[in-house]
Formats: sequence, structure tokens, C-alpha cells
Amino acid sequence: MLKNNNIFLVGPMGAGKTTIGRFLANSLNLEFVDLDAEIEQRCGANIPWIFDVEGEDGFRKREGQLLDEITRRKGILLATGGGVVLTENNQELLKQRGYVVYLSASVDQLLERTAHDRNRPLLQVDNPRAVIEKLISDRDPLYRDVADLVVITERRKPQLVAEDIVEEVRHLMG
Repeated sequence: MLKNNNIFLVGPMGAGKTTIGRFLANSLNLEFVDLDAEIEQRCGANIPWIFDVEGEDGFRKREGQLLDEITRRKGILLATGGGVVLTENNQELLKQRGYVVYLSASVDQLLERTAHDRNRPLLQVDNPRAVIEKLISDRDPLYRDVADLVVITERRKPQLVAEDIVEEVRHLMG
């Protein structure tokens, strides 16, 4: 049985959580929620601005509070932010309240997908490749620890990735 009929997507920025999440939610008749978009909507400000004003710690605190609230719902497909797994509390919420799918992709793929996105404060540096490599190195074990399913999104169309995930979770939704 799928915990609370919830699916939570985790993975690095650019792995396809939002895009694949929309396909999945539609296919499985779940409400789609994007955690970062929810934070922006409630704050009335975009994530780079929140990072600038409150720092990463302030952003992570907001993220954790909203994750706790949203994961209490039932029947949702939640696309999380890439750093959601950084706190133990968030890891426990994800594991306890839903079926967690880790969308994994190579550094090259992530770099390509995020190259022109100015809404990613951690990548607004001289060497985004080094940042992505470090993020993957630090976070991959955390993603794997919370995940019920690991899916490689490398060079695959989002809809096809979503279809594979649907096949995996359909029998759990009993």
C-alpha cells in the first residue's frame, strides 16, 4: 500500500522533479504540489530573493515547516526542492508519509538542464559544474537513504520516465 496515497519526488536540481511530477500526478490522479513554488507563493518572493534576504538557513527553515504541513495531506504528488533531504526531520517526514522516488541524473545532464536557469541561487557562481558535483557527492547518499525507488532520468523524455514510475507504483496504490 502506498503511504497516504502520496508520492514524493527527490533529487538534485534539474533532475526533472517538476516536469515528471506533473505527468505522474496526471497519470495517477494525484494533486500535484511543487514545494519550491508553494514557498514562493506563500512568501510572495522568489527563491533567490529568499536566499539573499534570509540565507540558506532561513530558506531551509521555511522549507521544513511547509514540508511538514504539505506531507500531512493525502493523495498528493510532491516535487521537492533539491536540498530538502539535508535535515533529518525532513528525511523522516518523507519516509513516513509517502512513497519516495529519487530521480537521478549525471552531472553533465544536470548542468545542461540548469545552464540558463537564473532561479537557482546555488548555481549563480563562476563554476556551476563544481557546485553540482559537490551537491551530488553530498546529497546522493541522502536521496538514496530516503528513496523507495531510484529512477535514472538520463537522456530520457520526462513522459517516458513518468510512465516507468507509474508501472512501479500502480500495484502499491491498491
